[in-house]
Formats: sequence, C-alpha cells, structure tokens
Amino acid sequence: MADTAEQKKTEKKAEKKAEKKADHRSEKSPRRRFTRPPVWWPLPACALLGLAAGGAYGVLKAPEYAATSYVVAVPDDTTEPATALGFAQAYARIATSSSTLAYAQPRAGIGAQRLRTQVRAETSPESPMIAITGTSTSPAEAADIANAVADALTLSSNQAAKNTGVQLLLFNQAVAPSAPASPSAAISGAVGMCAGGLLGGLWLLARPGRRKEEKEEQEGGRPVVEEYPSLPAQGEHTETKEKESVR
Repeated sequence: MADTAEQKKTEKKAEKKAEKKADHRSEKSPRRRFTRPPVWWPLPACALLGLAAGGAYGVLKAPEYAATSYVVAVPDDTTEPATALGFAQAYARIATSSSTLAYAQPRAGIGAQRLRTQVRAETSPESPMIAITGTSTSPAEAADIANAVADALTLSSNQAAKNTGVQLLLFNQAVAPSAPASPSAAISGAVGMCAGGLLGGLWLLARPGRRKEEKEEQEGGRPVVEEYPSLPAQGEHTETKEKESVR
C-alpha cells in the first residue's frame, strides 16, 4: 500500500511539472489561429470579379452607334404580292454581297472589307420590307453606311425589274442616331456580375473536394457503436469462482 501511495505522489508531481512546462511554452510562443473561410466564398468573389470586368469593359470600349434605312419590294400590275415577299427575302441575302458593297463603297467612304463587317440586312417573313443597318463609332458614318448600301441595293435590283416584276423603293432613309446602341457601363457590369456569379456557382457544384466533404459528413453522421468489455467465457467464470471459494 505504501508503494502505491508513493507511486501516485510521484505521478502527480510529474504531471504538474509537465503542465507547467506546457504553460511556459505556450506563453513564449503563442499559436496563431487562422479562421478558415466559408465554403461558398468563390460565389461572391467571382461575382465581384465579373462586376469589375464588365464595368471596365463598358467604360473602356468606345460606344457604337447604329442607323437603319428601310427598303420595300413593290410588285407591278402583273405580279402577285406573294412574289414580292419572296424577292424581298432574296434581296436581303444579297444586300451584303460583294457586288452590292462594291456599288456602296464610294458613297460610304470606307473599304469593302470594313464595310462588310459594319452592315447587316434583316427582313420579316410576313412583310416585303428590308431593314439595312449600319454600325460605327460615329453616328454620321453609321447613317452613311446604311444609306449607301440601301441605294446600291435598289439600283442593282431595279435593273432587273422588267424581268422580275418587282422593284425596290427606298421607304425611309437612315438618320444619325443620338444615343449609342452599345450597352452602358452599368449594364455591362450587371451582365458581368451575373456571369461571374454563375461561374462561381458552377465551381461550387463541381469543385474537387466536394465529394470528399460529403463523404466525411456522411461518415460523421453515422451512429457510433459503443464498445463494451468482452465478457469472460463460461469456463473462466467457473475457475474464478473456485479460486474465490479456496481463498
């Protein structure tokens, strides 16, 4: 009994010494604790990045203006209106062809290759009207491009009006616009924010550590089975009883 008491005292002294050393070390070199960022941090980060990129694009890019002139296909007395509608579809396709742009190039004042990228023609399947739109960083140049292509298209098509029974007439000339057609910095910033938020959400759904975290959560949610000490066998139980009876 005396030996056990002395052993307990020595063990308590050793424990106290170890605790004092640990406290002394913690006072000398305190550990820095860093808070881990939340899992959803890429979503706002990508949204802010997209907002900044979209706003910068809207501010740095030069504004673009668009002007539109309208040309209508008119049938003669011997032609049905449905025929004029079909020819309007055909003339809308050749409005940006090389032959038409060659006629429009002198009046537009720019090269044919550049003119091809700054003009487009649209039509409706229900109306024999063709909309010719010119785009440029200058409002006056945009209107000149649209009017030049419209005049060239009517000139080339009317040369074959006797054979087709349909002629093109200028319905409305293009006017220099007062406001740009390109989106403002606020709109481009909002679009960039939405795109960034979408990318951030997709990254959260497809990130590499997501499956691992879900697996750890599932394993952590499983019920813990308590371990009980193994019971002695039947033979060992009888032997202990016999030893106690002998004592």
